[in-house]
Amino acid sequence: MLFHGSVFNNSISTWEVSLRRSELHLDVGISVEVDWFGDLPEAQMTAFRSHSNGLEASFGIFSVSLDEAIGLHASGSVAESFDLAVLMSSLCQRFINLVDGTLRLLGEHSKHHGTTPSVAPLNPADFSSPRGQRAALASSLWHRALFSQHAQFLSKIRTLAALVANLGADIRATAEKLASHGAAVDSASLWSAVSTEYCDLNTCLRETLIMLKCFLRVLPDEQLLQFDKTMSNDERARPKTPFGMEAPTPIGTSPG
Repeated sequence: MLFHGSVFNNSISTWEVSLRRSELHLDVGISVEVDWFGDLPEAQMTAFRSHSNGLEASFGIFSVSLDEAIGLHASGSVAESFDLAVLMSSLCQRFINLVDGTLRLLGEHSKHHGTTPSVAPLNPADFSSPRGQRAALASSLWHRALFSQHAQFLSKIRTLAALVANLGADIRATAEKLASHGAAVDSASLWSAVSTEYCDLNTCLRETLIMLKCFLRVLPDEQLLQFDKTMSNDERARPKTPFGMEAPTPIGTSPG
């Protein structure tokens, strides 16, 4: 469920304004569209801005490194692009950790407190890779099979978290091939695969931000402070690996 338009095509400050438009006094939880374009109370907006900016910043740094690496490869600086693959992989992992932490805490709070935001299934048309399209199709099928909105929300969180982790693992594996084998591999096709997976990670980020906004729309005021504190502490901790995954082997080294 993505909203293609001014929300994501303009700057963060522009879509923050759209989130706070005072004329949108609509009931919460009616639909994802209503909750995304509906306004947030000041405290919830502050929390949303803080956590979404952190995710956007991490993704932006990863994006710059990937763009530079692909540009170096296209310009003929192949060896330099392989070297940059190491940095790109590390920045991708950092971003994966942040998204995973956000989704995990949304799920944990929802399960513990019964929080039930509006939710819509993933759309296969929004994804470019076969992995992303399969995950979105499964999300759509589960959404129809589950009768509880609360169960649908938790199911989508699980799907997104698994997809983000798998896309990140794919990108790291490809980066390892580029850094370790260099000209011995078909680097053009590998960079193309990374670009496709990057696009799907971008989609996952947008879906995560939408879920966070919908969650904050229904979060009771008395629960906001603790949730915000838990989120902030988790972001500062920044675990080395996504939830439930083994630590990745540093590029260029052997396991064990």
